[in-house]
Amino acid sequence: MKRLTFYTEAAYIIGLIMLAFGTALMTRGGFGMSMVVAPAYILHLKLSQILPAFTFGMAEYLLQAVIIAVMMLILKRVRITYLLTFATTVLYGLLLDASLLVLPKIETGEYFIRVGLYIVGIFMCTAAIALLFKTYFPPAAYEVFVKNISNHFNIKLFTFKTVFDCSFCAIAVAMSFLLLGRLEGIGVGTVICALIYGTLIGLFTKLFDKAWVFKDKFNLKIFKESEGK
Repeated sequence: MKRLTFYTEAAYIIGLIMLAFGTALMTRGGFGMSMVVAPAYILHLKLSQILPAFTFGMAEYLLQAVIIAVMMLILKRVRITYLLTFATTVLYGLLLDASLLVLPKIETGEYFIRVGLYIVGIFMCTAAIALLFKTYFPPAAYEVFVKNISNHFNIKLFTFKTVFDCSFCAIAVAMSFLLLGRLEGIGVGTVICALIYGTLIGLFTKLFDKAWVFKDKFNLKIFKESEGK
């Protein structure tokens, strides 16, 4: 079967929209966020009590801005790609807030609806990440931090990713009890994400490679040069 052309610029836009909407679905499902998203969700729950206009999306790009700043301090360098990464996080945050506005809140008793939303959300998020990995645009700060820090200290990527995820899970648990006095954002869904996220991303990557050939349409050199390509 002849593969169709999928332009990476379109993959970036579609991937971001899918990632934001998938995260919103998981939020409405209420079974716990993924480990890296949970701290931002808890921060949103706390600060929105004081500042009602403080959204989940704002918490995401605020936290990711801190991660980028920490990374630059550790590496002792600043690159254009880090600023472009922040632009990606802001766009994602805006899309996330828009998605949450579109989706109605689900009552706690509507168990099977919540399960359905959560499952669809997981599949959308993992498919979106697989798409975003096919583009030359900078990904979210989480991935950039793991990639650059592991390279800097010559640590295996998978090993450091595991440490990073576990650390964020611990941070989320601590933040939840310290800021809210109860466990929020962490649940059975968080464990499920930890177990199947990588597998699903790999599966979608293989499916996409079979169906499409990913090509650059506009060849925006600023992004490629900033990544050292």
